[in-house]
Amino acid sequence: MTRTTNRLILLHTNDVHSCFENMPKLAAAIRRFRAAHARDELLIVDCGDHMDRMRGETEGTAGEANVAVLNATGCEVFLPGNNEGLTFTRPQLERAFAGSSFSVLCTNLTDRSGVRPSWLKPTLILDKGGRKIGLIGVTASYNDFYAPLGWHAEDPFVAVETAVRELRGQTDLLVVLSHVGLRFDRELAEKVPDIDCIVGGHTHHLLEKAERSGNTLIGCAGKLGTHLGVMEFEFSEGVGRPVAMDGYAIGVTEETDDAEVAGLIEHVRRISLHALDRPAAVLSEPIPHDPLAESDLGNVLADGLRQWTGAEIGLVNGGQLLGGLDGGTRTEYDLLSVCPSPINPCSLLLSGRDILEALEQSLVEGHARMEIRGYGFRGNVLGTLCASGMTIRYDASGEAYHRIVEVRVGGRPLEPDRRYRVGTIDMFTFGVGYPTLGKGPELTFYLPEFLRDVLRRQLSDRRAVRLGKMRRFIPV
Repeated sequence: MTRTTNRLILLHTNDVHSCFENMPKLAAAIRRFRAAHARDELLIVDCGDHMDRMRGETEGTAGEANVAVLNATGCEVFLPGNNEGLTFTRPQLERAFAGSSFSVLCTNLTDRSGVRPSWLKPTLILDKGGRKIGLIGVTASYNDFYAPLGWHAEDPFVAVETAVRELRGQTDLLVVLSHVGLRFDRELAEKVPDIDCIVGGHTHHLLEKAERSGNTLIGCAGKLGTHLGVMEFEFSEGVGRPVAMDGYAIGVTEETDDAEVAGLIEHVRRISLHALDRPAAVLSEPIPHDPLAESDLGNVLADGLRQWTGAEIGLVNGGQLLGGLDGGTRTEYDLLSVCPSPINPCSLLLSGRDILEALEQSLVEGHARMEIRGYGFRGNVLGTLCASGMTIRYDASGEAYHRIVEVRVGGRPLEPDRRYRVGTIDMFTFGVGYPTLGKGPELTFYLPEFLRDVLRRQLSDRRAVRLGKMRRFIPV
């Protein structure tokens, strides 16, 4: 007679964000667990945002490098986060996951007609040594962004409640993989007590000791692959839920790299660099950039956003660009290096008053030097605003937030109460950096294009490059 296991160890990762430097260290820690425990006593999952298109390995292989590493690490179940769902098209995801040896799980994601592709599982029940392990997975429901890509994300709370009712009676352990954030995970544990365990990500929280909320254990393993989450469960014959459970996260940055995964990463790095070593633009001369002052490349990008969205005004923060471009043939890798953020263009209506407030903030050095984390931003500092379709006359010696003397749009004075169509970036719609630039109605997102797609088109137009030299901020 086959013995039913009375022990299960769940290993979980989240928000690795293509930090390939830490992947071999995670793999080494996981390998130790795999060596010490029978296969039926171990379950390895990832809770999303493993892929980040700021990295050449991911961009050059369209995510296939990440899938290869997850395969080599022994991942069994993967929950797509917003970085997978919102920065890759559906065909790209299908191609990437075609090479996976793990199951891709998401309970609350379908196409807009309510149909789920065959490679995406709504729920899973895995057999581990005779124990039935139920798995539910939910991702953040950013439907303003998902809709243009053909997806629909159901309310994650509703999706979990429905799935729990379906699975509870069939399982010995019920686990929710969450890419919604710790606040959601805590509320879910409180309101749906039939869940045994929630392992999550999205908000990058690190719980070195797992939290208990009633009957539910909650774990998060930080970000960038610096920690491995561990959940331990004990079972007893005839009991349909764990009789004991504990959880914690262990640091892995001091681990010796797993040689197999390190070698694999070096291989995919060579492949990705070759893929990105193709011409993107030919420049007759260098195009400089300074994130804290008006610059040619910043103006080129602002002009591009205005044209891309058909707006009157274009606005983008200089921190989206990490440097200038040398003259000559520039490659896709060069564009990725200077414009790595997976941020999309958008347009909306903004009042002249809100535009003026943002422009005044832009002239305050301390504000421009603000460090930003998350929201798709992969730069260092916020940077000043780069503008298109307008001229701003200002007195640099004036009092902060009262330096602008005049703003003209299309040759006419900016009207405080008039609404202008502005082409800008999705990051501002989250209230980040320049909060007034995300407050307007008639919001349209342009997906799947990124800022570097806008920049690529601009750089292919010599006239657009020349126009970037025209000053928009004029000191008086």
